[in-house]
Amino acid sequence: MTIATCGFHLGIIGNNITKNALNSQVVPSDLRTLPPQNPSLTTSYVHGTSSFSLLPLTVSQSLDATAQRWPEREAVIFVQDGIQKTFAQFQQDVDKAAAGLLALGLKRGDRLGVWGPNTYQWILFQFASAKAGIILVPLNPAYQVKEVEFTLLKVRCKAVVCPTSFKTQRFCEMLREICPEIGTTPGGKFKSSRLPYLQMVIATDSRQPGMLHVDDVMQAGESRHHKELMDLQSKLSFDDPINIQFTSVTFSVSTCSGAHISNNHSVNYFLIYIHHQPRVRVCVPVPFYHCFGSVLGGMSMAVHGITLVFPSAAYNSFANLEAIQSEKCNFVYGTPTMFTDLLSQDLQKYDLSSVEAGSPCPPEIVRRLTTDMNMKEITLCYGTTENSPLTFLGFPEDNEELKINTVGCVLGHTEAKVVDPTTGEIVPLGASGELLIRGSCVMHGYWDEPEKTREVISQDRWYRTGDTASLNSLGYCSIEGRIKDMIIRGGENIYPAEIEQFLYKHPKVKEVQVVGVKDERLGEQVCACIKLKEGQSSSAEEIRAFCKGQLSHFKIPHYVLFVDSYPLTVSGKIKKNILKETVEKKLGL
Repeated sequence: MTIATCGFHLGIIGNNITKNALNSQVVPSDLRTLPPQNPSLTTSYVHGTSSFSLLPLTVSQSLDATAQRWPEREAVIFVQDGIQKTFAQFQQDVDKAAAGLLALGLKRGDRLGVWGPNTYQWILFQFASAKAGIILVPLNPAYQVKEVEFTLLKVRCKAVVCPTSFKTQRFCEMLREICPEIGTTPGGKFKSSRLPYLQMVIATDSRQPGMLHVDDVMQAGESRHHKELMDLQSKLSFDDPINIQFTSVTFSVSTCSGAHISNNHSVNYFLIYIHHQPRVRVCVPVPFYHCFGSVLGGMSMAVHGITLVFPSAAYNSFANLEAIQSEKCNFVYGTPTMFTDLLSQDLQKYDLSSVEAGSPCPPEIVRRLTTDMNMKEITLCYGTTENSPLTFLGFPEDNEELKINTVGCVLGHTEAKVVDPTTGEIVPLGASGELLIRGSCVMHGYWDEPEKTREVISQDRWYRTGDTASLNSLGYCSIEGRIKDMIIRGGENIYPAEIEQFLYKHPKVKEVQVVGVKDERLGEQVCACIKLKEGQSSSAEEIRAFCKGQLSHFKIPHYVLFVDSYPLTVSGKIKKNILKETVEKKLGL
């Protein structure tokens, strides 16, 4: 099995952290690397030092401590479903669910799949499984029969939690297709020939024949199971596996691997990543199955006591704006596509005064977020699923150039270097190469795939991100694209991100994606797929004329296509490989 370990950019929106706030943090501000006063880097290597040790806590211990400190503070709000839980209520539900899982026969180290949209049950079982020492397996809600069968078999899931259906997805029907044995034995358990490890399905909405229901789990735990759960807490370690996170690339049965992440990765990532500030409320439209939702969302709540606001079960830009307004959110998580969607709405209809910061979108989008959505304190960040998931983070005090053109400085307790992808040698400062990461943030490896793990993690624990990057003299990192996305045109290396960022400056361009397409003579040609702003029209000649004199001739798009949409993952990322195939077919290449 192989995997494209896709690096991704993440952002904090609506962050109202200021210099005064940083001075009053419970978590000290120097947990991150501060920009050096005097530029001293001479090579493309940085080390994020810190005067504070990593916390030897499990996810469960983190939640328990936060619930004890702020029992009446809201932990989660599901606007569409009308569900609100304080930390005390959430902790109580987690304990019941965890004891129930033990009562039903799941044990420490077993795998529990959670399959579905953003609902309360998703985050409930995320923390219940952690407390019981069970490994969570987030499943993409878009999976079809072959995909979910492969995934459940690969990691040997013992149970699956899912709704009966959502939109066009019929989760329980698909599971019955794979496991016709469901319902053939009493008690909600079964033995499947195709999935020999799977024993039960837990429905989150309506009761289904032959399946358990969430209420059954919540009521299954007896006093002996709660005692077992309490005894288990002293045995669980912060190094224990907690999550098998499948990377958010286009799924293929022959190319899918799961990143193996521990309690330590999740807890200490947030110690470094986000400074505690009372009453922070985060709008979370990104999906739980992705580490953006489950780790950046769920773990920030557990470790720092912030309130998570979920606008809707599935992504909806109108619901996001309404949630920001009604719940006074001052952070908004999202992908660049999501922010582009937000900016295309009539923002004057909403009170967005609570939002004060921004995201790692293309420069023109960042500027519009600053002006149109009042995001004054923008911070940018970067990471990968395999790195739990952030490694670089910007500062609210950074100047505009650093905020727009870099993803900040390396986090504490983390090393990074930029190397020549062929020789492995560190490149000169400012030169481009492959970004490598080392530290406690790096995953244990790909589940049950030692060969693939060795391909991306060296013996000395350097993780190869597959992203091209460069470091400046202050240690700030600029991400230039994916090595696999790089276009080689007649021997010239071209990074799509550079062309995309330039084309965003065109007044008619709303969104743009650049891909390399086949060319018999040059190997590849540059193709720009452009989504225009509403009411605008343009031509390929106009776009190329805009580039002339501003980009090197070989970077100017040879093909310009105007599109209405892009193929997207559930988390809102562009499927560039699918876009490339579609474009080549359309062009007859």
